Amino acid sequence: MQLLRPISRDALEPCPYLPGREKQFEYFFAVSLSGTELAGLLAEGWRKFGPYFFRPACPGCRQCVPVRVPVKSFAPSRSQRRVLRCNQDLQVRFGPLRYRERIFELYRKHSLQRFGIDSTPNDFASYFYLPSCPVLQSEVYRGEQLIAVGFLDQASDALSSVYFCFDPEFADRSLGIFGALVEIEHARRLGLDFYYLGYLVDGCPSMHYKDHFRPRQYYDWETRAWQDVTSAPVASRPEVSSAD
Repeated sequence: MQLLRPISRDALEPCPYLPGREKQFEYFFAVSLSGTELAGLLAEGWRKFGPYFFRPACPGCRQCVPVRVPVKSFAPSRSQRRVLRCNQDLQVRFGPLRYRERIFELYRKHSLQRFGIDSTPNDFASYFYLPSCPVLQSEVYRGEQLIAVGFLDQASDALSSVYFCFDPEFADRSLGIFGALVEIEHARRLGLDFYYLGYLVDGCPSMHYKDHFRPRQYYDWETRAWQDVTSAPVASRPEVSSAD
């Protein structure tokens, strides 16, 4: 791993997940990571966009909890199997990063509709097309029409979902859930141990769908260890399709 900048902390800003809170990340920049180096960072709660690696360092708050699925023991829930059945007409392809205008169009529409955030082609390329480690791209097609794209990092023991976006016109298909399910299955086919879902934030409705992946593990910031979650969610919530 080539470290371009030592670990720093950014300034406090309004939290995008929890109203009335402030967020702060610790971060560094690195390139040329091996799959083994990436596995170690993911296991310590780090996330990344391109060469930018970050994890929460918010004063007095540890609500952003890293979660991962042990793919060999995972089985879809009844509602997740229904999502798979409803999307059985779709085709999913995995391969190397390959930029097209349609992919940026999907990302921009998804980001604007769900988060109210606009983007430029240059920003988009810097987030997803400056790989600093082994990477994959998932593409979901309805016939010949590309309707969703996922960006994945590939560690020596895991796939990590960096971002998944879809055409808002197909929001009724629960494509965020569908994308995670097919990527978990791809990790299984590759013989990997885990699929990283990113952060689960209690109190953020757009992330509630992650609470329905069982069994899963979460990273305990206090003990710096992964803990198992096997029981059903305490409260039944709708599985809202989203990405982070």
